[in-house]
Amino acid sequence: MAPQHHKVVIVGSGPAGHTAAIYLARAQMSPIMFEGMMANGFAPGGQLTTTTDVENFPGFPEGVMGGDLMDKMRAQSERCGTVIETETITKLDCQSRPFKLWREGAEDGEPTDTADAVVFATGASARRMNLPGEDKYWQNGISACAVCDGAVPIFRNKPLVVIGGGDSAAEEAIYLTKYGSHVNVFVRRDVLRASKVMANRLLKHPKVTVHFNTVATECKGDGSLLTSLSTKNTKTGETSEIEANGLFYAIGHDPATALVKGQVDLDDEDYIKTVPGSSETSVKGLFAAGDVQDKRYRQAITSAGSGCMAALDAERYLTELEEEEA
Repeated sequence: MAPQHHKVVIVGSGPAGHTAAIYLARAQMSPIMFEGMMANGFAPGGQLTTTTDVENFPGFPEGVMGGDLMDKMRAQSERCGTVIETETITKLDCQSRPFKLWREGAEDGEPTDTADAVVFATGASARRMNLPGEDKYWQNGISACAVCDGAVPIFRNKPLVVIGGGDSAAEEAIYLTKYGSHVNVFVRRDVLRASKVMANRLLKHPKVTVHFNTVATECKGDGSLLTSLSTKNTKTGETSEIEANGLFYAIGHDPATALVKGQVDLDDEDYIKTVPGSSETSVKGLFAAGDVQDKRYRQAITSAGSGCMAALDAERYLTELEEEEA
């Protein structure tokens, strides 16, 4: 069977993908979105489907549940004319024109779809430690984004813990001092990986205690919320327990770039490189948006903004393509 051809395909269904879809549909570009079914370990909608209250997305003065926000974005994409397929793209050939795409289960045959342009918005996933009790208290005291969740009432004036020793961990810990009563930072080794400036800032902060050679071994709680962490000293083997109403992982993210690895320029952490100030990648016609190319901000609103950029860049590219072929 001949592959289905599309002007533009959107791979991914978070804020970046849906914003791109809304703009492209309104521009009469007939976008099709493959929203993915448990792609990258998430339900359609991406990381926001795993969060509870989102209080920093403009337009929702009372806050909004992460899943509800993504449902609204999906409905808006469809209302504007986007075709949404609840399928996962598992193979993508960026080297030929048009681009070739394969849906899950059909990788061994001919491509199922082709496209003149692709908006790649597959996101990233925060690294987790899979500690005992982690699943039970995830989003009930455990988070991977201090900026997203730090202001939530359950963390106000409570002892908090950040795990990590790099710049992100230092930034998140300092950010959390605005809300928590005290912030403990667990560093596996005997030195911080953070830059000298950030390390000094962290070590001098009156509301921060850095625990070197320390790892968490178990998350404990009262059945509904996290209350403490079991710890172990990596040098002495000594075990202990520390009060903690919030645990924040700052041990990195993994961008979902396996589909394009070896075909498009990635940085040393496997994020897609984009031309500064645009969504353009090293492959003409392939545009990257959201957390798959953003390791600095990683917010729903910045992802949405980059989705808008990708749509406008893709629209311009497709218009030029049509003029060349005319």
